[in-house]
Amino acid sequence: MTVHRLSKRDARRLAVRAQLLTSERPADLFEVVSGLNVLQLDQTAYVAPNADLVTWSRLGSSYDPTELADALASLELLELRGFVRLPETLALFRAEMEAWPSDGEPLDWQEYRRDWVRANEGCRVDILERLRQDGPLVMRELPDTCVQPWRSSGWTNNRNVSQLLEFMMQRGEVAIAGRDGRDRLWDLASRVYPDDPAVPIAKAARMRDEQRLRSMGLLRAKGPACPGEPLDAGEAGERAVVDGVRGEWRIDPELLDRPFTGRTAIVSPLDRLVYDRKRLLEIFDFDYQLEMYKPVAKRKWGYFALPILHNDRLVGKLDAMSDRKAGIFRVHAIHEDEPFSKTLSAAVHREIRDLAKWLRLELVLSS
Repeated sequence: MTVHRLSKRDARRLAVRAQLLTSERPADLFEVVSGLNVLQLDQTAYVAPNADLVTWSRLGSSYDPTELADALASLELLELRGFVRLPETLALFRAEMEAWPSDGEPLDWQEYRRDWVRANEGCRVDILERLRQDGPLVMRELPDTCVQPWRSSGWTNNRNVSQLLEFMMQRGEVAIAGRDGRDRLWDLASRVYPDDPAVPIAKAARMRDEQRLRSMGLLRAKGPACPGEPLDAGEAGERAVVDGVRGEWRIDPELLDRPFTGRTAIVSPLDRLVYDRKRLLEIFDFDYQLEMYKPVAKRKWGYFALPILHNDRLVGKLDAMSDRKAGIFRVHAIHEDEPFSKTLSAAVHREIRDLAKWLRLELVLSS
């Protein structure tokens, strides 16, 4: 089997190209979702909600966030496992849903979830009936008739309806049918998902791996557990090694040997380009941590610092926040990993101005 040998620059360009961050911008929101495979939904809006910020990084200030909200409301795009996806990809999850909680011998924690749902069969039926009659509905409008509370050492303790809805979504019984503000709207899955036949589990897993690898350019064959969307490629693609990096990678060979024209971009800390911090360090030599959970005194770059991409290198971090009450986009600092040239500094400031324009906030640069 062919083993491709890449320089770090080759690997970086493969990743940047796959993530639609070259000078050749995608045409619209749907091309972004198609190319990226998923858009992670996160309600943190220190600058802007993540899915919108990721899309802005690709499209620029021409992107209107109402496009995403409208596409989710019309079911032209769907939400599953915390990510926006194309409707046709849902067929790749249906067999897994039907086999819930496991397609083999369940582990102890899977048995616990199965038994808890069975113990609350009455509440499950009540929720389905209420949605059948009145859906889509937000969670607070659904009945809690659970006879056995959900027990957890975390924040989900005693949150019976939210936990039951999560398992019912994993079972393919209910689905998210859009949003009412920040609240998810729930409905019967049969009214939300396309009526496409389920792809067998093993084949679906391979196809999902292939789609993920195509959107990322290169990935490890095995990666750390990651809720909602893995960080590895399984056996998809072809083997590769990267000069100066230990171990093997998987790459999508169709992305090789294509012309590369980079640009400057400001990306979300949750952007898939930078989400895997180990890959980020190995391929981009970029030291980065999301510091929102650190004490202020221990932060190096800021609460929600945005990585700065220039061509195929990550070159710094933007410490900024959106103060919507004051109508201000405040830039606290631009951290340069190495001193910026005049050309690079001008390109970064153009992106900052475009971000403020898109946010419809007045740009204020701290001295």
